[in-house]
Amino acid sequence: MRTPRLASVAAAAAVLSLLLSACGGDSGSDVAKVDENAKEQFAPGSRMKELADAGKITVGTKFDQPLFGLKGLSGQPEGFDVEIAKLIAAKLGIDEKGITFVETVSANREPFLEQKKVDMVVATYTINDKRDMVVDFAGPYFSAGQDILVAKGNPKGVKGPEDLTGLKTCSVSGSTPASTIQTKYPQAELVLFDNYTKCRDALGNGQVDAVTTDNVILSGYVDQAPDKFELVGKPFTEEPYGIGIPEGQEAFCDFINKTLAEAQENGDYAKAFESTAGKVIKNTPKLPTPPRGCDK
Repeated sequence: MRTPRLASVAAAAAVLSLLLSACGGDSGSDVAKVDENAKEQFAPGSRMKELADAGKITVGTKFDQPLFGLKGLSGQPEGFDVEIAKLIAAKLGIDEKGITFVETVSANREPFLEQKKVDMVVATYTINDKRDMVVDFAGPYFSAGQDILVAKGNPKGVKGPEDLTGLKTCSVSGSTPASTIQTKYPQAELVLFDNYTKCRDALGNGQVDAVTTDNVILSGYVDQAPDKFELVGKPFTEEPYGIGIPEGQEAFCDFINKTLAEAQENGDYAKAFESTAGKVIKNTPKLPTPPRGCDK
């Protein structure tokens, strides 16, 4: 099994000023341009050819994470992850109607890929060695950092993970942030749920003292309720987001990496970001480079 080559964290300082797209019903950028000649471009028997001929693809994503994957007023997920999935599908000749989005939570991303319930997972999915033992990753397409969400005014005086001693700190089962707290900051009293919305609500009603996950996700919660929450604003990890695919699909992995690189070059990557996460995170990142290798 290959060892992941993690990219550096892209600059993504959160400046919170505009309403989150889900609150206003904005469905995203829709920048993906469907390649009408896709079927003729792929080798017979390749995964790309299979998907292109079928004209449909199933994508696992989050439904509860502002900016990246949040189920909006349309009933469909919206956000940067969703737009990245649309860009990849479009390069396969698959339009938006041919994409089935399936809700994935942190704990079921690997099982869904192993069981072929989804064709790929685009869901704030951090590349790490443990996951790389059972699934493969293309990308990374974005880099984040773990941070801490607290109640407005920071009543517990949390300045970093070292200050979580004895505090009820919420994260999600099966997530990299939860694992980081368990292994590096065991002095925190970790509370686990199956999604971050429950963590946010628990912080809002005083059941927990803090929530920890990636800064870009927490920024969305602050943007939704700036009178209730604030971000500590000191990331303490690097979280390279990759696109998960079932093992053994190296050509598909290479295709995704090429598609991402083309989107960076032609501006579609920036458009997808600016119309979703970029409504809150004002520094548009560049695609992390180089991509990790797809060979075993």
